[in-house]
Amino acid sequence: MPSRIVVRPREYHDSVRLMRLSQLLRKEAGVSEAMIMMATPNNRKILETTGFCSEEARNAKPEDLIVAVTAHTEEEADAAIATAAQMLQKNTENAGNTVQAGTLDEAISLDPDINFACISVPGSFAADEAEQALERGLNVFLFSDNVTIEDEKRLKQTALKQNRLLMGPDCGTAIINGTAIGFANAVARGPVGIVAASGTGAQEISCLLDWMDVGISHIIGTGGRDLHQDIGGATMCQALELMAQDPQTDIIVVTSKPPSAIAQDRVFATTAKIGKPIVFNFLGATPPVDTAGAEFCTTLAETALATARHVKPDASLPCAPQVDREDFIRNALDTRKPVQRYVRGLYAGGTLCYEALLLLGDIPGGVYSNLKHDSHALTDIFASQGHTVIDMGDDAYTQGRAHPMIDPGLRNQRILHEAADPEVALLLLDLVIGYGAQDNPARNLAEILHKARDIAGQDGRSLPVIVTICGTRHDIQNYNEQLEQLEQAGVMVARSNAEAVTLAKRYVEAINV
Repeated sequence: MPSRIVVRPREYHDSVRLMRLSQLLRKEAGVSEAMIMMATPNNRKILETTGFCSEEARNAKPEDLIVAVTAHTEEEADAAIATAAQMLQKNTENAGNTVQAGTLDEAISLDPDINFACISVPGSFAADEAEQALERGLNVFLFSDNVTIEDEKRLKQTALKQNRLLMGPDCGTAIINGTAIGFANAVARGPVGIVAASGTGAQEISCLLDWMDVGISHIIGTGGRDLHQDIGGATMCQALELMAQDPQTDIIVVTSKPPSAIAQDRVFATTAKIGKPIVFNFLGATPPVDTAGAEFCTTLAETALATARHVKPDASLPCAPQVDREDFIRNALDTRKPVQRYVRGLYAGGTLCYEALLLLGDIPGGVYSNLKHDSHALTDIFASQGHTVIDMGDDAYTQGRAHPMIDPGLRNQRILHEAADPEVALLLLDLVIGYGAQDNPARNLAEILHKARDIAGQDGRSLPVIVTICGTRHDIQNYNEQLEQLEQAGVMVARSNAEAVTLAKRYVEAINV
């Protein structure tokens, strides 16, 4: 089929807008594929792996824009490129009489009572914007990633001097006084405060608590590097002090990947002064033996359960029916070809991915990942080997494009790629719903899984799939409708990530018996 690739020099557009324009362009007559994206190194590689390549695209710079289409005819390809140009030229229209501020100062002048700024711009500009907001007395939710650790340290020092809260950079989730910011879920209000250096970790814990009818007072995100030795847990300690003083918060949960020694010491020194129950979840870390009054949990699900039992002693985790789990294992084994032996985990949630790595860690041959830095680190993040679990929300995948919770396009391509691998025995996926996520992600995932199974079926293979849904019954996507769509697509749906990974591990172990 004919294709067209156009490079538009020095033309920046927000990645979410480009994702939406790409979706619209795919609906044009005769168009089979369309991608509009900034020409970052990884985006250029994505184009090549999907069959788009040209010398001009290979030489494009990160600040350039690439428009690529494939269509059934030459005329339809040309028409699609023309349509893309028209789309890109249109200015964003104001909704009704809404006034849009062009700068931070304009926004403050429109409403002097503003005390909170949400910043989502390319990383190279994010630090300056955050600094301006802090200097003007605003608290900051810094969604942007690709901010240097030196800038992060400087910004957090500024926040402390200004007595303001800086959540981030690369902070994806917060709930402040019942208001969700970034990727968060519709959870009930209640006595549990969560301080998190892991966005989907906070989402998983808060959602499981909601299913056990235990509510949330606040979620304060810190950004994933807050517990790095150079940052020292600056935001986490500040957030813990705020939770300690908050009359709505009776129990505090702390969740993150393993902290540096200096950050851990500072966090424990802070929590030692707090007279409230504290439940820790440092994924993969060995619990210290001398931290009185604190409770340590291994998985996100265990953390939610331990916290819930402070409120409801008889609380129990939601789980898939045992008969469904047993049927899944039996059917997957019965339809497996001998060559199929590897699990491939493709995650949108970074913390969920990290937890999966920990729970799968001792399976034969080990697990490869873009989150590892040892002998099982992926040499090419666009190609799996053996058992592989990938965080597709990692910075390497999101430079110049929207997060996979917003734009699943890159993960969809990877699902089809894995389906074509005859050695793949199982796909392990997450589906995160709630604020900020797609309107109906289960429909999109079910459609791509149908194509994936067609690919496997052409080779006489089955393709078992386990999905964990992170969400609540109150989320706008409707948890039960998402569940139903996936089950109708033949997917085994787990009620927690730990349950999903444990089931996947059972299947892999059964293969190797």
